[in-house]
Amino acid sequence: MRWGGPGRFGRLCCRMASLFCPGYKGQVRLARVRSNSFISSRCVIAHDKLALGSSVYLGVGVTIFAGRNAGEVRIDDKACLHRDTIIETAEGGSVRIGRDTHVQPRCQFSAHKGSIRIGCDVQIAPECGFYPYNHGTAVGTKMRDQPISSKGDIVIGDDVWIGYGVIVLDNVTIGDGAVVAAGAVVRSDIPPGAIAAGVPARVVGLRE
Repeated sequence: MRWGGPGRFGRLCCRMASLFCPGYKGQVRLARVRSNSFISSRCVIAHDKLALGSSVYLGVGVTIFAGRNAGEVRIDDKACLHRDTIIETAEGGSVRIGRDTHVQPRCQFSAHKGSIRIGCDVQIAPECGFYPYNHGTAVGTKMRDQPISSKGDIVIGDDVWIGYGVIVLDNVTIGDGAVVAAGAVVRSDIPPGAIAAGVPARVVGLRE
């Protein structure tokens, strides 16, 4: 892993190293061997404002894409993005994923106009979506031509647990240490240490 990284040669080195480790989570340890990141040879990276910390893991099928007027994508030290996670920025939106945060398979981060900021040591289950924007719905205009707008960024604190299939919408802050139950749709702020569930998500308890 001495030469691992996002470039063509670096990803070839990662591919060779992965022959000696099982796929999926078994390869995360390769990102810890040295400060170089492990970038799967089957990632799709089409973003010129991508900044990676040390020992980052990007698994098979991870896609990082820059749309028009894209903002930065920053993935901090020891963060792990697992299979088929998609990050897209456009219209000034940016994404930051904090240190030692783990994103499980098939999550989507679409930062159009608004941005997404995720803290450290966050655990995100599979199939979650983060959308800091909304489409218009005006009659007489095709849905594909509707304008988009954002009420504000998505901000997730440190040590948060987000369950399977959670959707987080624009202008939402989830406080440090909060827990969001599987299948919730988060439309308003969740305070630190709270447990939230439902559609829309509401506080149902506090961590003890």
